[in-house]
Amino acid sequence: MNIYDIQQEIARLKKEKNICILAHSYQAHEILEVADYTGDSFQLSVKAQSVEADTVVMCGVRFMAETVKLLSPEKKVILSHPDAGCPMAEQMDPMRIEQLRALHPGCKVVAYVNTTAELKAVCDVCVTSSSAVKIVSSLPEKDILFIPDCNLGAFVAKSCPDKNLILVQGGCPVHAAITADEVKAAKAAHPHALLAVHPECTPEVTAFADYVGSTGGIMTFAKNSDAKEFIIGTDNSIAEHLQYECPDKAFYVLSKDLLCRNMKLTTLVDLLNCLKGTFGEEIVLPEELQKKARVCIDEMIALGG
Repeated sequence: MNIYDIQQEIARLKKEKNICILAHSYQAHEILEVADYTGDSFQLSVKAQSVEADTVVMCGVRFMAETVKLLSPEKKVILSHPDAGCPMAEQMDPMRIEQLRALHPGCKVVAYVNTTAELKAVCDVCVTSSSAVKIVSSLPEKDILFIPDCNLGAFVAKSCPDKNLILVQGGCPVHAAITADEVKAAKAAHPHALLAVHPECTPEVTAFADYVGSTGGIMTFAKNSDAKEFIIGTDNSIAEHLQYECPDKAFYVLSKDLLCRNMKLTTLVDLLNCLKGTFGEEIVLPEELQKKARVCIDEMIALGG
């Protein structure tokens, strides 16, 4: 079978079985082409609530599929590849949060949505990369324990000078590995290009940027800008997707190493086999865990996240 034949079979099966396919923007382009909805992880989770499908396949990583399940507990949620995890989401556990609470009594614990359900269950409010500044600035508490990404936390702290953000070492190992020297080299190679980076990059990197924002924000910035050249400082798939959407513009990757290996695990054939029922993993969360983890997500939604 070629790519077209596989895509046609996926289209047939999802209609026959009433399955909705969600694909994070970091997925391969041939997967985005057959998805019902694409975008950032939380956008997709919210969208899943309104679809009529009984089953949702999340082409992404585990915490994303968990978030879909938390917001749509009545739906069957399938993670497209059982091994697709997230190093950032998995680098802290609930016990660590309780230890940090003890060290900083009275603080508000803000969790990046890129966390496990178990971690969300012991936090106060979730944020996305696009809503973090808005939500943190709206909280009445001055002391904010922000986990797990210290780089996103530093970006929020800079934008919320009236808050005392307590940061813990952690974050996305892929974004955090980008260096200021790589930025200088990219800008020297493409002197007329605007630089758009994700706030999971270090402050040394974001300091060079013309735009700092979420994956969706970066794509919107590039598409709406009058500029014709861009250096993209997030997963390299975004530069590829933008090439398709804006063929009159040039997009360069900030680093060839900006690749999420977990996101790249899912192939088009994996997705086909998910729809056949021979691959993927159903997300099952205990009811009590769902209730606790849902609290901080509901709080985020209430605050306009």
